[in-house]
Amino acid sequence: MIKRFAFKMFLKPGCREEYKKRHDAIWPELAQMIKDTGVYDYSIFLDEETNILFGVQKQKGDSSSQDMGDNPVVKKWWDHMADIMEVNEDNSPVTIPLEEVFYME
Repeated sequence: MIKRFAFKMFLKPGCREEYKKRHDAIWPELAQMIKDTGVYDYSIFLDEETNILFGVQKQKGDSSSQDMGDNPVVKKWWDHMADIMEVNEDNSPVTIPLEEVFYME
């Protein structure tokens, strides 16, 4: 079963370039872990007027990148990103799942 999953996160003002720089250099072990959960075709977009990040990914199975919070590598990535994003107490990004209301293939 293939599923699409979308969510939004919040970038701190003025952090666009740093966010892009860090993701352009995503750690290979983190990228592989995400792929190993069945996630593929993963993009993150930025609305510069609101600093809202919009993520969308396809998943094979029931897991998404949002289900990896117990992994030490993921926790280290959260710590690495916490200074430029809105985060929860554990440094996980504030993430709001979005409901799909239209799709056209």
